[in-house]
Amino acid sequence: MSDCIFCKIVNGEFNTEFIYEDDTVAVFKDINPKMPVHLLVVPKKHIESLNFLEDEKLSGTLLQTVRKVCKKLGITDYKTLINTGKGAGQEVFHIHLHILAGGNFNL
Repeated sequence: MSDCIFCKIVNGEFNTEFIYEDDTVAVFKDINPKMPVHLLVVPKKHIESLNFLEDEKLSGTLLQTVRKVCKKLGITDYKTLINTGKGAGQEVFHIHLHILAGGNFNL
């Protein structure tokens, strides 16, 4: 989508530093972190939310990317969060997983 901020980020339209990137996903820091470690795992393909994620392989890739990134960074205790829909706190309508670590998990 041409106006999707995450599509623009994964397409290189901003000077975003990727913590991890492959052909399918990109991982970068949240610009409004809720914890000391707050990363976003974003598929390069635009999918509005979990309600529209029908690709089982991509579902697995997203979760395995969380595991790989946390292992790479030495993070063993973390929370993974997916907000689905405006009422659940989704602000950017491009599916993404939050990796939260390094603080109080009582969010």
